[in-house]
Amino acid sequence: MNLSSKLLSVPAAAAAVLLLAAGPALASTTGSGEAMADLQPVPLNDAPGSGSAMLELDGTTLNFTLAYQGLLADAPHAAHIHYAGDARNMCPTADDDADGDGFLSTTDGGPAYGGIKVSLTTEGDTSPDSGLAIDRFGVGDDVSYSRGGVEVDQETADALWDGEAVVVVHGVDHDGSGAYDEGDRGASDLDPSLPGEATDPALCGVVQVSQMGEVPGGGVETGEAAVGGQNLALAAAGGVALAGGALILARRRNADQS
Repeated sequence: MNLSSKLLSVPAAAAAVLLLAAGPALASTTGSGEAMADLQPVPLNDAPGSGSAMLELDGTTLNFTLAYQGLLADAPHAAHIHYAGDARNMCPTADDDADGDGFLSTTDGGPAYGGIKVSLTTEGDTSPDSGLAIDRFGVGDDVSYSRGGVEVDQETADALWDGEAVVVVHGVDHDGSGAYDEGDRGASDLDPSLPGEATDPALCGVVQVSQMGEVPGGGVETGEAAVGGQNLALAAAGGVALAGGALILARRRNADQS
């Protein structure tokens, strides 16, 4: 290789570093793999339950298993994947109680987790339109169900891979009456024909990617974990240093040959 070829190879190396830095983002929109959300009680609402959401994503096709325990028996519990570009993309805190009533409504939680992107129904439509399809969600205090072949939009797929999607299960028996009623809570902020207890968020968990595979262009191979942000920054810095070193070496050789 002559000196000109070596010099041309330096910007190529730098470009390769940029491609490396972009790799996981590209992979997140085209790959397949698994993710999960650990569902824990929402602050203030203090639902005595827990659960998990296991997700498999292939492009924009989603398979999921939702399981939870300890919520109100013999009552439906709406469940969704939430996301919004202007949300904090996390579970709400007690500070999200905007009106100071001592409860977190779905609207209170909106700035934290965003709007509904996928309704995790047991059958039928999974769009936001089914967000309150109470007859098509899990019922009871020990629930587990799975669905496959759910199509999501690209924004939702990206949010899942970026760790910005949030799974929320709704329905809280605030007063311990054994049924959803208005009590001290009042009517739902989403549908005044429903008690607020029926729609208040009970369990919440941010989706965390566990595996990624089938990445085109020689990226992360099947079964390998995606490169973390810190490791990616170190790799990019190392690549830049390598490219810079190659440039210095090429210039020195050129000076020696002059």
